[in-house]
Amino acid sequence: MDGRLKLILAAVILFMVGMPISGILRGTNPPPPDPDLAKMAKPLQSTQSSSSSDFPEPIIKEEMVFIPPGEFIQGTMQGGFNERPERIVPLEGFWIGRHEVTNHHYFEFVEQTGHRNPSPPSRYAKRLDQLRGPNQPVAYVSWYDADAYCQWKGRRLPTEAEWEKAMRGIDGRLWPWGNSPRIFKANLGGVEDGFEATAPVGSFPLDRSPFGIYDGYGNMMEWVSNWYEEQVALPNEPRETNFANRGGYKTLRGAGYTSHGIDLRITGRSFMVPNFRDETIGFRCAASEVGKKPDNVGFKDSKA
Repeated sequence: MDGRLKLILAAVILFMVGMPISGILRGTNPPPPDPDLAKMAKPLQSTQSSSSSDFPEPIIKEEMVFIPPGEFIQGTMQGGFNERPERIVPLEGFWIGRHEVTNHHYFEFVEQTGHRNPSPPSRYAKRLDQLRGPNQPVAYVSWYDADAYCQWKGRRLPTEAEWEKAMRGIDGRLWPWGNSPRIFKANLGGVEDGFEATAPVGSFPLDRSPFGIYDGYGNMMEWVSNWYEEQVALPNEPRETNFANRGGYKTLRGAGYTSHGIDLRITGRSFMVPNFRDETIGFRCAASEVGKKPDNVGFKDSKA
């Protein structure tokens, strides 16, 4: 090999070796910005103001509805194992929210107490802007967050039995409107119902229980007070029996705006660890009948 060829070969080798070394010396270029991450960076406090003039839509007031004492049919033999058995359950009278707790009202709680924001726990929530409307149900709240809000209001989370009676009525119906499933009558999976994410509370007239409670079938899954058991315990069973097999999960009732399937019913039950937060989980509050209303915010009887 002559001298000129050796020089050319040496130059090629030096060039090949020098490329990664020069890259290390220059450093690496940052990745392109993530447009979804930019949306996530917007503070959720944008919905915190308690003044309705800050929003283009009128604020839906919190309203509690009285559910009178008496028996109702709980559970069904038409569903899964954890929806059984079907039985008649007596309940005392109680109050329950006509709507799921909304962003507007929850952020009043955050502002006044310093409680943590209902923000997503990671950057992977892609619908944050679609969930922020003042009249949309608050999302990304754990069971502990929901419980804290209800206590701040002088209320509590409903029991499973209370939730089911309020959404189902006393005649054993499986859907708020009766016993025939209907498509697009609640905010469930898909955009055919008109909403890509959660809807402002009360948007679906048919998703209204015989007592006038909205969005029990769709929009958001909801925390209730009970620890989860495979078969829901009767309200008058001993506390030790109710809690013996709780397994660390709290119960969720209702379906969310991403829920799919022909087996969705008011009697359906889900469960999750109590510190879990998700865009499909919200809540509403309840209160016991104690001779007076827990506060003076929009209480009505169930004939409304």
